Amino acid sequence: MPHARPAPAVGGVPQGAPAQPAPEQPAPALAPALTLDLALTIRHDGQGGVADDLDTPDGLTAWVRGHAAALPEALAAPRYRADAAALERVRSVRAAVRALFAQAVRPEEPSGADARRLPPLADAVARLNEAAALVPTVPVLTWPPGGEPLVHETPAPAPAPGTADLLEAALARAALAFLTGPDRTRLRACHAPRCVRYFLKDHPRQEWCKPSCGNRARVARHQARTRGTA
Repeated sequence: MPHARPAPAVGGVPQGAPAQPAPEQPAPALAPALTLDLALTIRHDGQGGVADDLDTPDGLTAWVRGHAAALPEALAAPRYRADAAALERVRSVRAAVRALFAQAVRPEEPSGADARRLPPLADAVARLNEAAALVPTVPVLTWPPGGEPLVHETPAPAPAPGTADLLEAALARAALAFLTGPDRTRLRACHAPRCVRYFLKDHPRQEWCKPSCGNRARVARHQARTRGTA
C-alpha cells in the first residue's frame, strides 16, 4: 500500500548506513538573494546618510525571520531571537561579504557606504571560510529509481550546533556559493546619487539598481551640464 508521504529514495547509500538528516543548507537558487539581502542591510537612509538594518538584535531577529525560507530549518521557527553575540557574528560575516563584493566589482568603484572601513581581502576570505566550517558537512549520494544520481551536502553526524553557528555557517556558505557562481560577474555597485546598493546587472545597458536611481542620476547629470554652461 503506498504511503501518503513517501520517503526520498536513497539507493546510493550503502546498506546498513545510518539515516542521514535532511540538508540544513540554503537552497542554491536562494543563495544569491540571501547574500545580496545581507549586504543590502547597509542602505541609504533617505536623508543623505546610511542606515543599518542590523544595528540591534531585534533588527537581526526580524531579518532572519524574513529570510526563513533560505535558512536552516532550526532558524525558521517564530521563536528565534537574536542576542548581542549573534548580532556581532553576523555583522562580521556581512563585513566580509561586502569586502568581497567590493573586490568582485573591480575595476569599477565599490559602494561608497563603507568601502574605507572594510577588512582586507585576505581577512574577508578567511572570515567566510571560518564561518562556513562551523557546521561540518559530508557529501551524501542519492539515486532515486528512474532518476539521476545526485550528491548533496548534509550536516555530519555530530552534536547539534547552536543556532548562532547554524546562522553564521549558512550565511557564509550562501556567500561562497554566490562568489564562486555565475552571478558574481553580474554584480555591480549603484553609483546614482545617494544610493549605496549592490545589484545584479540584468542587461548590458543597465547602470543603476532601479529606475528611480536612474532618474536621479540623469537629473544630476543634466544639472551638472547646466552649471557647466552657465
